[in-house]
Amino acid sequence: MRFTLPERISSFAPFRHQTFREIWIASIFSNFGGLIQAVGAAWMMTAISSSENMVALVQASTALPIMLFSLLAGALADNYNRRTILISAQFFMLAVSILLAVFAWAGLLTPWLLLGFTFLIGCGTAMNNPSWQASVGDIVPRPVLPAAVSLNSVGFNITRSVGPAIGGIIVASLGAAAAFAVNAMSYIALIFALSRWKPTVPENKLPRETLGRALSAGFGYVAMSPKLVIVLFRSALFGLSASAILALLPLVARDLVVGGPLTYGLMLGAFGVGAVGGALMNARLRERFSTENIARFAFLGFGVSAVTAALSSSMWLTCAVLLIPGACWVLALSLFNTTVQLSTPRWVVGRALSFYQTATFGGIALGSWIWGMIAEDFGVAYALLVASLAMVIGALVGFRLALPSMEELNLDPANTFREPSLRLDLKARSGPIVVMVDYVIREENVAAFLTLMHERRRVRIRDGARQWALMRDLENPDIWTETYHTATWADYVRHNQRRTKGDAEIWAAIRALHAGPEGPRVHRMIERQAIPPRDDIFHKAALDLH
Repeated sequence: MRFTLPERISSFAPFRHQTFREIWIASIFSNFGGLIQAVGAAWMMTAISSSENMVALVQASTALPIMLFSLLAGALADNYNRRTILISAQFFMLAVSILLAVFAWAGLLTPWLLLGFTFLIGCGTAMNNPSWQASVGDIVPRPVLPAAVSLNSVGFNITRSVGPAIGGIIVASLGAAAAFAVNAMSYIALIFALSRWKPTVPENKLPRETLGRALSAGFGYVAMSPKLVIVLFRSALFGLSASAILALLPLVARDLVVGGPLTYGLMLGAFGVGAVGGALMNARLRERFSTENIARFAFLGFGVSAVTAALSSSMWLTCAVLLIPGACWVLALSLFNTTVQLSTPRWVVGRALSFYQTATFGGIALGSWIWGMIAEDFGVAYALLVASLAMVIGALVGFRLALPSMEELNLDPANTFREPSLRLDLKARSGPIVVMVDYVIREENVAAFLTLMHERRRVRIRDGARQWALMRDLENPDIWTETYHTATWADYVRHNQRRTKGDAEIWAAIRALHAGPEGPRVHRMIERQAIPPRDDIFHKAALDLH
């Protein structure tokens, strides 16, 4: 059952939902403070260090923890209360921002200490983002999700259009410490809005997955989802190449157009204005163009802008051309984000988004370091020109690895699994569990059956099965047996609860090929070793069943 997203949903439809509206407004204030802090940190680094690479590392120090800790944050987002995680992350960033302001006010900041504080703020962002992005799908209905993702981008970039300029004024007149203090105060409104949100947490009788098992399940799902792998690769490539403009923008303001912190703030503001325009055009562009064409436009738009910024000595020309990468930035990242969310069921969406964040911000962190090194050795203009070539390559990769379209499988839970009644009193932790499914397939249907089972293997492994195999009976060749393992009985139940309505199509097609008088026969077994009765281990294993 495939369907396409409705084409005529208003871009402002998410505002009909009070919780989304309140958190969105509070996020405006938080984003405003974050951008002022970014201006203060970047410009302070130009004042306390003469190294171009250290300036570029300011952006890298924020992006690096998102790359390092997003996977952990995604596993937590899928297994714990997302609201609690969000509030905890906001309080952590509030505390770090207060310390940063105090150290700056006292004149105690060194280049590496400044990077350390921005790294810690990035850690808070890393813990916050997967829970927040996964929560959007809990707050608004699925058809409204693309509009909600775009509105989040609009909110961020509304503040980006004016926040950096105001940040430049604050830094120029009051110093970086004042910018850091403003950022600290900006967390309060969002903490209040999150405290008012009362999400509905679905009841789950199964024990919570351990952190290691949750990470393994998330990795397995992404690894066995080819469309997601393409999205992650393209987002990493985009972050790697497009990071050059934002990472080197303080140096562009200082060296190429010979300006100060206000100039830098105006340039960031122009980037933000372009991003707002891109977010507002997002819905219409999705109607008219494929996702791949939009992504290619974003790569090429950044490339043209990088060349122009490298060759320009005019602040106004550079500001004007920065409108383009601003629009391309939000178009690409919201496209990647929406594609990941629409390609992932709710049980693993936090982890899938964390992989996306790791890929994107890993690319940004690595790119910021690379372009900073090139700028230090060969100059800012040369680094931007080299980065523009990387952006063109990113667009050309799309001819080989195109992004999936917005047409998607129905990933709503199938809700068809009923836990079987067992004669053995198994505990949730009992295992390992071995499952065997017998099919009767006539010879003329074998080719079609094998094609379907290839896809079924991918789905089984994606949803947590291990040691999957397909066997054919040598004496009765019409009998085929599918077998797989799970570590515990809880894992077996969880595996079947992850089945989506889209997966049910494969199961229905396989059942249609089954030629037996009844449905395929399912055998559920628990592994046990042959141990002498006198061995104490035997008795312990038996007691585990009760």
